[in-house]
Amino acid sequence: MASNRGVVYLGPGKVEVQSIEYPKFVDPRGKAIEHGVILKVVSTNICGSDQHMVRGRTTAPTGLVLGHEITGEVVEMGKDVEYLSKGDLVTVPFNVACGRCRTCREQQTGVCLNVNDARAGGAYGYVDMGGWVGGQAEYVMVPYADFNLIKFPDKARAMEKIRDLTMLSDILPTGFHGAVTAGVGVGSTVYVAGAGPVGLAAAASAQILGAAVVLVGDMNQERLKHAKSVGFEPIDLTKSDKLEELIEAVLGEPEVDASIDAVGFEARGHGSQAGTEAPATVLNALMTVTRASGGIGIPGLYVTEDPGSKDEAAQHGNLRMRLGLGWAKSHRFYTGQTPVLQYNRQLMQAILYDRLPIAKVVNATVIPLSEAAKGYKDFDAGVAKKFVLDPHGMLTG
Repeated sequence: MASNRGVVYLGPGKVEVQSIEYPKFVDPRGKAIEHGVILKVVSTNICGSDQHMVRGRTTAPTGLVLGHEITGEVVEMGKDVEYLSKGDLVTVPFNVACGRCRTCREQQTGVCLNVNDARAGGAYGYVDMGGWVGGQAEYVMVPYADFNLIKFPDKARAMEKIRDLTMLSDILPTGFHGAVTAGVGVGSTVYVAGAGPVGLAAAASAQILGAAVVLVGDMNQERLKHAKSVGFEPIDLTKSDKLEELIEAVLGEPEVDASIDAVGFEARGHGSQAGTEAPATVLNALMTVTRASGGIGIPGLYVTEDPGSKDEAAQHGNLRMRLGLGWAKSHRFYTGQTPVLQYNRQLMQAILYDRLPIAKVVNATVIPLSEAAKGYKDFDAGVAKKFVLDPHGMLTG
């Protein structure tokens, strides 16, 4: 039998590359399926969402094979797969979606009704997302392949831009979704909370949507320096308790047209409160600085349970939000998992035709699968990099 290796969560702060089972055409319930494919993983990325689990901030079980950002080559197919062929290079949306339920038919593939017995929505290698095996591995099974997968039209051309195209599985469409749902358009002033990879992807998305200026806020000096180097206005949140003052110093006014939360539930206070856990601080700050009738896109992850939080309410997913402020300003809020299939084809075209150099924007850094544990450690320390795992050495030669 063919071998396989994957990144396995072993408990808070610990992951390890281990031998894992080679994929089978079986769903998490144990039911045989014929609509899937097995992929040889060409690239698979470490995501900030993975870090939440690895830090012990979720109810993720030990033994979970991680990884929901996957690009791969088809090596085996179920007999019900009609429109793909062996050898095809494909991008995999992180959403597991059936393509048949009401929400999938509405293009809301982030909340598919048929791939998770516990709740709406499925994902690979993620807590509470249906039990689908993750793709930080050498091989992975992808179900409902004809619906979920997008084939790159020119394999050789795609491999030339694979460091960019690997971002199509999650962070680029997630950042784009945040910008779209915030209402970013031509001439918009935009504030993005968080200078990590998703925040930078959101900032790049705002630019391609026509924003006049994009401000990116963080407390990590290395990430702020990188954000400036790729064309965004850095906002150093260590400088003041009042975000509106920092924005006014750049724009001449204390508000923006649209804002994006790329931080999520592990948010911390800034200024004099720097380092203090404050799960709702980003949302409250965005309501303060977003103009009346403006939009707030929230692609940052919020969880139903955060057992590692020091805040008792947040342990159960409750946040101390100033919702009255947002209501008074007629804000639009848009939350939830990104429905990747709404965006990744057009974003693929933007990459292939040199409109969106996302690998440069997020500082894509390729490492072998064997160095995954070090990649997790470095990413958790706040380096200004997006780690791309190369299980078969196809990105580095």
